[in-house]
Amino acid sequence: MKKVCIIGLGYIGLPTACILSSKGFKVVGVDINQKLVEGLSEANIDPLEPGLADLANSAIKSGNFVPQLSPEEADVFMICVPTPPTEENKADLSYVKTAVKSALPYLRRGNLVILESTVPPGTTKEIVKPILEKNGLKIGNGLCLAYCPERVLPGNILKELAENDRIIGGIDAESAELAKEIYQSFVEGEICLTDATTAEMAKLVENSFRDVNIAFANELSRVCDKLNLKIWEVIELANKHPRVSILKPGPGVGGHCVAVDPFFIVEKAPGEAKLIKTARGVNDSMPDYIVEKVERAVKQAQIKTPIIACLGITYKAGTDDLRGSPALSIVRRLREKGYTVRACDPYIKDFAEFPLFSIEETVKGADCLVLLVDHQEFKGINLDALLKKMRGSLIINTRGMWLCNEPTYHKSLEDKRHLPGL
Repeated sequence: MKKVCIIGLGYIGLPTACILSSKGFKVVGVDINQKLVEGLSEANIDPLEPGLADLANSAIKSGNFVPQLSPEEADVFMICVPTPPTEENKADLSYVKTAVKSALPYLRRGNLVILESTVPPGTTKEIVKPILEKNGLKIGNGLCLAYCPERVLPGNILKELAENDRIIGGIDAESAELAKEIYQSFVEGEICLTDATTAEMAKLVENSFRDVNIAFANELSRVCDKLNLKIWEVIELANKHPRVSILKPGPGVGGHCVAVDPFFIVEKAPGEAKLIKTARGVNDSMPDYIVEKVERAVKQAQIKTPIIACLGITYKAGTDDLRGSPALSIVRRLREKGYTVRACDPYIKDFAEFPLFSIEETVKGADCLVLLVDHQEFKGINLDALLKKMRGSLIINTRGMWLCNEPTYHKSLEDKRHLPGL
């Protein structure tokens, strides 16, 4: 198996294609985005990930990686397309179905098809398998099929693709073993074999576990707000128990995994996944809660025409990823309510929706500072110096940064109104 056709050159497909190319595989990368394909062919790679541009350029120049608009014959077909939620919070599998159908004319006996997209349990067996068998080949008798979910962190994808353990779920044992041969060419972590549906569920459980735990932290933050307690201190002290590990609260959950995957479990078992569904509701309500908190703060301070300064609009620290960003949602809602809002984000270079400013420009003359993303660039901020640039002194701290500054802050600015926030 020396030739791989990867369908979908997004956050997972492109890095995977580049890594396999570097390991000696001939890789055909397929995407319907003509601009992306042309850019890759001309070695014009947007540096989405550290090291990715160099690796992609090297792979393309070597001839091992060929981006194009349609599939061709190969030994292995990998499906790495998105599965966004519908308006009903169910998995949109249209991209998966289209990708699998696009490979049908090129399948032959001995081929292996691997699905990497995040899907509800049963998708590989109940949806992908019947489509593949329309070409006359039967799974387990001439054609192999496996599910191998990605489990990487944006901003660190190349490292985690190599180092993280991987789960491979075969439609049968032969398929699982054949897929293992591909992944062990670059995976340094443990490779665990199981059946396809178990692997699909395990992927969803990983992110649902995090979502439920974040929801617990977010609910605690609201309780502490009501009781006028510092949530960060409460969590720090509780986590000193040897069997307690509470995650951090925040302004909500975004991205392409944690905020989406739990719904795929709810979709398959709505009557049983009650806690998972409730956790999604808690986390989805956080942007509105933060907006209301800002509104209460400026009202209590009796500021007639407040200027709100927001730090960060991406969904998480250290990335330019805006998908499902609660921070961006909060900025939008504040603007929709008529507030004068200035925002900055050191990771966003071009943003057409509204202007972005430097940190200094964002806070200058502002009445309320809202920390929405804990970018490293914000961690070294001197609060005393920052407040001197502001007109007011309200702080809504949704990420728990600057806590080490608080004793000095309170002592030196006793006359200032400080709302620690979450």
